[in-house]
Amino acid sequence: MNHSCCAPALQEVEDKKKIVLAGNPNVGKSIFFGAWSGIYVDVSNFPGTTVEVTRGQVGEDALFDTPGVYGVSSFNDEERVARDVILSADVVVNVVDATHLERDLFLTLQIIDMGLPMVVALNFCDEAAAAGIEIDSRHLSETLGVPVIPTAAVKNRGISDVFAALPLARPGKEHPEVEQAVHKLLDRIDSHPEALMVLEGDKVVAERHNVEPENQRERIYLLRRQRVNEIVEGVVTRPEKSARFRDLLGRLCLHPASGLLILLGVLWSCYQLIGVWVAGDIVGLTEETIMQGHWEPWIREIIGSYVTEQSALGQILIGEFGVFTMTVTYLLGLLLPLVIGFYAALSILEDSGYLPRLATFVDRLMTSIGLNGRAVIPVILGFGCVQLGTITTRILGSKRERTIATSILNFVVPCSAQLGVIVGMLAAVGMKLSLAYVLVIFLCLAVLGTVLNKAIPGQSSALLIDLPPMRLPRIGNVLRKTAVRSYFFMKEAYVWFIAGSLGVSILLISGGLKAWQELVAPLTVGWLSLPKEASTAFVMGMVRRDFGAAGLTELALSPWQVVVALVVITLFVPCIASLMILFKERGTKEALAVWAGAWVFAFSVGGLLARIVL
Repeated sequence: MNHSCCAPALQEVEDKKKIVLAGNPNVGKSIFFGAWSGIYVDVSNFPGTTVEVTRGQVGEDALFDTPGVYGVSSFNDEERVARDVILSADVVVNVVDATHLERDLFLTLQIIDMGLPMVVALNFCDEAAAAGIEIDSRHLSETLGVPVIPTAAVKNRGISDVFAALPLARPGKEHPEVEQAVHKLLDRIDSHPEALMVLEGDKVVAERHNVEPENQRERIYLLRRQRVNEIVEGVVTRPEKSARFRDLLGRLCLHPASGLLILLGVLWSCYQLIGVWVAGDIVGLTEETIMQGHWEPWIREIIGSYVTEQSALGQILIGEFGVFTMTVTYLLGLLLPLVIGFYAALSILEDSGYLPRLATFVDRLMTSIGLNGRAVIPVILGFGCVQLGTITTRILGSKRERTIATSILNFVVPCSAQLGVIVGMLAAVGMKLSLAYVLVIFLCLAVLGTVLNKAIPGQSSALLIDLPPMRLPRIGNVLRKTAVRSYFFMKEAYVWFIAGSLGVSILLISGGLKAWQELVAPLTVGWLSLPKEASTAFVMGMVRRDFGAAGLTELALSPWQVVVALVVITLFVPCIASLMILFKERGTKEALAVWAGAWVFAFSVGGLLARIVL
């Protein structure tokens, strides 16, 4: 097989047999991957994209989990990544949803037309049976020409059977017309899978072989769709339509009235879980009791026996912003519980089938600010931790959408730690002024989104999303996904936290932090009509958002000054940790533009509000 398509991530395992998991979104590939890969797992962005590829190991073989796609082509980053990984495969394990064979078998037949050895894992057979759907898996295997293994992966049924069937993987029965057309290209293209891609008009693959792409995609797709319909008709028996509760619930999630009530209920539940319990009780225990109460005094005593805290090195290691004090406390005491809480909530929403429905429900609203419904996921995550939200913008389909979403997150979305302080201060000034604060922030969101939508060339992409059945999440799967995601997030984040704390410590030692405070003070008093001491709170907000908000609680402010100050601190620049993630995800130019723009935006809005109400 020609492996010229392989990116560096694939060339690392060029000498190993490559087993590739492929399938539509939400078919359970990650469960198979987790069950087979054992301890070794590597998650990394595929070169040139923000799409993650998960690589593991099964014995001496390499195991890849591809992004969920409906077809192998070049329409978006997910499909391009899936295409290159699948083209390099020695064996493909195609996971299909037994309740959606009409949809999933399209990809199955495309992989068969590639001539790749394959095993089909017929997943969710338990749900198909519960819905009264009968599938003749033996007939399906004979029709496709490859092993078909019934599974219920979330219940750990059939996973080992699929693994045992890997030595039986073989090329399936190609469509005769497609097979004939592919063979005509093999004199110029020495790879059967890539010849099919060229036949279907893939310009990237055609360029690799210095040939012109064919223009037979529509014809091949039509033949493939007809064959899928024939196969389904021959192997699937369906009951009369039944109004099961989960089907009814799925429809209610999309209805304008009931969908809004369900959304409010979900948001309230997430807030109670993450904003109240995790950010309040759990972080109170981990950050204040464990880290600040025990870890910091202990590490200061240990390192203090070798170097004084007042020295330059002491400030860097165990000072107010020290690598072993503030950084470790933030990472383990604050960020880790929040990350675990959010990924647990996200996994529950994913596995329940609600998250795709939420994206569909808010799609029209998000389109008005240049995004689509999928962007609601990073925005919701941003209310817990802006870093999480920024990283999650990877799921958006274009650079334009990622830029808009990242700007909104870092300009107008307060994180849960900051939000807790804000809610406490607003409670003291009453409902009317609290509503005024909410209205100003909402208007800022609408204006910012509209301006970015007009200013950045292009249009929001259409929302193409699968609506899986509503189901009860499996605890084991939720825990596994939460653990893996949390581990890799912390693995990425800790370096940037250390870099940030070093930078602030150097500013503190050199006197730069105090000079910065003095520089900002005239703007704070003259433009915002706030006390001079508020400048310290804004500078501290650069280090950590809730530090800045908490600094305002110590000032003597009138009720309207509270609103002005909270509006500015909400719109103010992202904290150091978020800024570091912003540099990593969006690049230096865009990160600096967001950081500088946040200064202008926050003080402009705050000053205009002050002119009106003070």
